[in-house]
Amino acid sequence: MRLNLNYRTRIVSSLSEIGQPAWDALAGAQPDANPFLSFAFFDALHESGCASAESGWQPQFLTLWKADRLEAALPLYLKNHSYGEYVFDWAWADAYRKNGLDYYPKLLSAIPFTPVTGSRLLARDDTACAALIAALRNMQQRSGVSSTHILYPPESQADALEQAGFMLRTGVQFHWLNAGYRDFEEFLATLEQKKRKNIRAERRKVQQAGITFRRIPGTEATRQDWRFFKRCYDHTYAAHYSTPYLNLDFFQRIGAAMPQHVLLVIAEREGKPIASSLLIHTDKTLYGRYWGALENHPCLHFETAYYQPLDFCIAQGIQCFEGGAQGEHKMARGFLPQKTWSAHWLAHPAFADAIERFLERESGGMDDYIDELNERNPFRNNKKITSDR
Repeated sequence: MRLNLNYRTRIVSSLSEIGQPAWDALAGAQPDANPFLSFAFFDALHESGCASAESGWQPQFLTLWKADRLEAALPLYLKNHSYGEYVFDWAWADAYRKNGLDYYPKLLSAIPFTPVTGSRLLARDDTACAALIAALRNMQQRSGVSSTHILYPPESQADALEQAGFMLRTGVQFHWLNAGYRDFEEFLATLEQKKRKNIRAERRKVQQAGITFRRIPGTEATRQDWRFFKRCYDHTYAAHYSTPYLNLDFFQRIGAAMPQHVLLVIAEREGKPIASSLLIHTDKTLYGRYWGALENHPCLHFETAYYQPLDFCIAQGIQCFEGGAQGEHKMARGFLPQKTWSAHWLAHPAFADAIERFLERESGGMDDYIDELNERNPFRNNKKITSDR
């Protein structure tokens, strides 16, 4: 594929080289624009040091220009590890190591620490999109990296990348769809009797423990609220013997720069905060992100991270709640399986061939798994809820 010479290519290591108006004009023009593509979100990740060269996320954003106008861009990082991605390639890296080859550095297009589907090929039109793919192919051939990985693109962009020589990988997430429910009870009425009974029992346990909740819009969140949330977030990582990816500076930055998209849920017992969840939203979609607790109570996680957000969706008329990565247990709470995509290019011909065969087998298994999940649909009469999202 020849690079369209009408465009000027620039590799950008800081979004300050582009500026917020130009970046948000391009990102906001995408049909599936979401807050994670915004200047504010990327800038918070970079300036807080959470996604930086020092943390192994070196920004190498690929951009195309006509004069001073940004025509296309690909969020891109040079990475020396595979942490924080949610599409796992550790086995591929290990196979390279066992054969005396270097898997890192690699190129990765993703929203750091955020498994949300959305445009990765940001372009003003189809011509700019094709030129961006051509520029990426040129970049990966000249850079000497082992591979390029584009995580959670929409299906249409996955197809375009496949035509450009990338291999596709599928996954699954669980999303709740709003059928115009008037309240939580109307939603429960659509579920199988056993599911309704279990959810009511879970909510009752939390209520009987004397736990109440505050849903705090980002515009009203205080520094004290953010510090408390960070304590909960850190506590959960520590409980799993892991190191948290995100710091207080990041959370405070998104709270200040994009408060209209932020929701904090804080659980309290005897007037004392004990747990919290953080969600990002638009007027159409709520995205579950992080949660944590300082006290252990039965079903507190489900109430803080799922049922309170579902109440919020119903009250606000939000069409979809994306619950985040993995989590088959979400199906019992009204979430349905949705296929996700990633695209992969490997420079080494033998490894590319081996991984292509692996992905063909994995894809067939994933399709069977999603079919099996759909057979366990939690709704009465096995009727699938749809949305015009």
